Amino acid sequence: MEYAQKLVYQSNYWYNDGLKRAKIRDMSGAVASLKKSLQYNRENIAARNLLGLVYYGRGEVGEALVEWIISKNFRSHENIAAYYIRKVRENAAELEAMNQAIRRYNQSLVYCEQNGEDLAIIQLKKAVAAHPSFLKAYQLLALLYLHTEQYGKARQVLREAHKLDTTNDITLRYMHEMKQLRKSRTARSRREEKSQTITYQVGNETIIQPAPAGMKDSAGRATVLNIAIGILVGAAVVWFLIMPAVTRSNSAKTNRQVTEFSDRIAAQESQIGALKTELDTYRTASEEAESAKQTAESSVDSYEILMQVYSHYLANDMSDADMAGELLKINPDALGDVGKKRYEAIRSEVFERYGAALYYLAQENYSVANYADAITNLTRLMQLDEGYGDGQAMLLLADSYKAGGDSKNADIWYDRLDQNFPDVRKSNEADEEGQKTQEN
Repeated sequence: MEYAQKLVYQSNYWYNDGLKRAKIRDMSGAVASLKKSLQYNRENIAARNLLGLVYYGRGEVGEALVEWIISKNFRSHENIAAYYIRKVRENAAELEAMNQAIRRYNQSLVYCEQNGEDLAIIQLKKAVAAHPSFLKAYQLLALLYLHTEQYGKARQVLREAHKLDTTNDITLRYMHEMKQLRKSRTARSRREEKSQTITYQVGNETIIQPAPAGMKDSAGRATVLNIAIGILVGAAVVWFLIMPAVTRSNSAKTNRQVTEFSDRIAAQESQIGALKTELDTYRTASEEAESAKQTAESSVDSYEILMQVYSHYLANDMSDADMAGELLKINPDALGDVGKKRYEAIRSEVFERYGAALYYLAQENYSVANYADAITNLTRLMQLDEGYGDGQAMLLLADSYKAGGDSKNADIWYDRLDQNFPDVRKSNEADEEGQKTQEN
């Protein structure tokens, strides 16, 4: 008991820490704390519901629904998670806006792969307008603004992303990169201004003025004149002395340019590689979010159908055919352990009774040459259990198709029968031959 109590205390401690962080919009820290709380006690309903709210606050609706459904599975009554799920599903317009924003986000990733940054920016601006808490869309939009050197717009978008989650690693990294870019641009502009001015001291005052163009021009003319005189005086000697030097100078200059271009190309390739990595990360995250959302919706629908069938099962006011039809709509993989046990218990009993009735009706239909109804009943039985009667039902379906003149479907079911129950046809043929021998 002491050990269990310590686990509960630790879970509550991290829940309180996550609650404090969520109140100051430290969403990343809140997620980390709440996950630790659930590690100590996975049935901490308050922590799980708050984790869903934090995900919802960052625009990750799929993850939020998953947490609330798990919470509802642990406690089905007096659980605010049911209210959250109902509100999300009732507000169809908001849910559709979120879905549209996710589709625009995915489309912008495709545009980025095709070097269509402008189109991607348009899609992302529409996404954040429709879904203002979509953190990943803000981050990708800021990345594209940085890539296209629109630093003012990038700064505004990063501020919005920082308001949604004050400690998100990606947002903080982008803000740091933008500060570094600003510093480098400021230093470069200062160097350019300094190269275009002359500074000198007069007494206690420092004088800064533009460099005189006339002095530069006169110095240049004097240099040209000296060179011309030198060429006229010693044309032959100067020719042999200057040409090698000029050749070496041009070669060195060309080498420097090649080196500079190589460095630029390497830097650009590095930036492109980093951008592709970022885009792959966003794409993976988006796919996971979409998958989680679909799983959550399937879980909600499956649980609702199971609860309705279970209530009719207890009240005994629904036919086996109707209950079997509803059970076929349930996705068992979307249910929890408790839900799966209840589903299997109802399914085994209902399918067994309804399957026996269908098989009996099909035999009666076949015996009076009513092959159409026999096929209908046996097709329903195949949906419940293809291996009913150890392959006898499948054999009767194939025989019904054959007797009804549909040889194509008959061959399909004969092949499936031979693959799954290879001895059934041989056993039945042997029984028929034995009966014929006894009759003779």
